Amino acid sequence: MSETSTPSNSRRLNKTQKLSFAAVATFGAAALAFSLVPGSAGEQTGTAINAAPVAWTKVVDGAQTKTVQAHLGVQQAVADKLAKDAAAEAKAAKAAKAKADAEAAAKKLRAEKEAASRSAARTPVFANNLDGWIKEALSIMKREGIPGTYEGIHRNIMRESSGNPMAINNWDINAQNGIPSKGLLQVILPTFKAYHVAGTKFDQYDPVANIVAACNYAADRYGSMDNVNSAY
Repeated sequence: MSETSTPSNSRRLNKTQKLSFAAVATFGAAALAFSLVPGSAGEQTGTAINAAPVAWTKVVDGAQTKTVQAHLGVQQAVADKLAKDAAAEAKAAKAAKAKADAEAAAKKLRAEKEAASRSAARTPVFANNLDGWIKEALSIMKREGIPGTYEGIHRNIMRESSGNPMAINNWDINAQNGIPSKGLLQVILPTFKAYHVAGTKFDQYDPVANIVAACNYAADRYGSMDNVNSAY
């Protein structure tokens, strides 16, 4: 009996062993599949990625490449936008500066015109007659610090030339010496040259230049034209 039962037991053991081997193989396949999950699981085991099939590795690499390319594309788009924004800001700043410069130039021009207009308004216009000549001469004399009054100048003019700016003395000692007295206040040429005031015409017959030069001479010699009451 023992001999006949031995083969039967042996056969049962072989089946059991086969079932055990099959179970181990199935469990191993499941474990291998689980180990192929990407991410932290593979990093923890250190062997999962190495054990992955070639096809799986290609899929993972392709996904990574696409991700990197997408990331680079976003970076490029952001860089392009920043560059465009910077260019737009620079253009706007340049335009603003040009506008500010133009406004400043226009403001300066307006100020200069207004100043010129005020200056012109302050510049008196004198009549072209004896009254105007005396008043203009007095304005120049005031600027130059030459004393004299309207009354003193007018009195001496009427005595010397009767108000004629072209009057000339051809009979006195000056005329005999070749230097006749000329103009409203009958000034000889050497005196006119010596006491001529810059800013007036260099002409003995010019009424304003004649009055100013004569008053300058009278101030030097007599203190003022107001102190002259006869030939001087």
